[in-house]
Amino acid sequence: MKLFVTGGGGFLGLAIVRQLCAKGHEVVTFSRGNYPELDQMGVTHFQGHISEYAVLKQAMMGCEAVFHVAAKTGIWGKYKDFYLANVTGTENVLKACRELAIRNLIFTSSPSVVYDGKDSEGHNESLPYPPKYDAWYPKTKAMAEKLVIAANDPFLKTVSLRPHLIWGPEDRHFLPRLFKKSQAGKLRILGSSQNLVDCIYIDNAAKAHLQAFDQLLRDPAPVEGKTYFISQGAPIPIAELINQLLASGGIPPVTKHLSPRIARFAGRFLETAYRIFGISAEPAITLFLAQQLSTSHWYDISAARQDFGYEVVVSLEQGMERLRAWVSRASNR
Repeated sequence: MKLFVTGGGGFLGLAIVRQLCAKGHEVVTFSRGNYPELDQMGVTHFQGHISEYAVLKQAMMGCEAVFHVAAKTGIWGKYKDFYLANVTGTENVLKACRELAIRNLIFTSSPSVVYDGKDSEGHNESLPYPPKYDAWYPKTKAMAEKLVIAANDPFLKTVSLRPHLIWGPEDRHFLPRLFKKSQAGKLRILGSSQNLVDCIYIDNAAKAHLQAFDQLLRDPAPVEGKTYFISQGAPIPIAELINQLLASGGIPPVTKHLSPRIARFAGRFLETAYRIFGISAEPAITLFLAQQLSTSHWYDISAARQDFGYEVVVSLEQGMERLRAWVSRASNR
């Protein structure tokens, strides 16, 4: 099949493209940047911003399904930028699917769309959207997810996946930032460090998208119009996860602690001050980040297991071994 991947040059998008190519699909990608890796795989790549409808529609012509992975992520920035990428971009993808008669759409969402700043342990997809958000990313991703699910009908089948804390080799954003903050002495463990989180290794996240796509092609499709949490299915203390990731780069564990209450206060204060004074740089901490680091957040993935056969292929331990090997190779280049 001829398949379209938005954000195909990004961390998750590239992993999905690799797995699609390995299955013999013809792949077309759309991203803001230019990526030599895509050329090497023989992928047709279009460059542009997803808010530019005409360019996007031209790129989607002739495709039979869409993996909509592109998004503006992060904990800081202008609302307009998040809205353009995450909401307008999703509206454009849906519009082009309708006009080009593309029947299948797999959307990459996030568990943060249902995160309310409090502990969330073992909840399933019935968890409601919160009344408010403390960052633009989850707010706009929730808006986009609602659009995708509402669009599901006999002419366009949609499914939304919520991968939790994706990590692994070739991550050139989260992991380098984590390393840099640790080396600068800016990382702290909030509270007792025993709050549990789940995560997902990059290859597991990509495979889940392909599995959901396979089920979307069925008639009737058991996954259409639904959302799914996906993760390793093995919550661990957040300090343990952070320190294992740091260890992959040969960096000592974080040992300094900070009160969650102080961290949240600092986050609110810095966000307010940065906005008042028009500072575009990212604060050392935001309220949303402080909440994420000081609460438990892991989710029930039994629906994904039941509806499209999701299973963890790469364990946490195997993933960490692969990550250490990749970091070692990357540092020797």
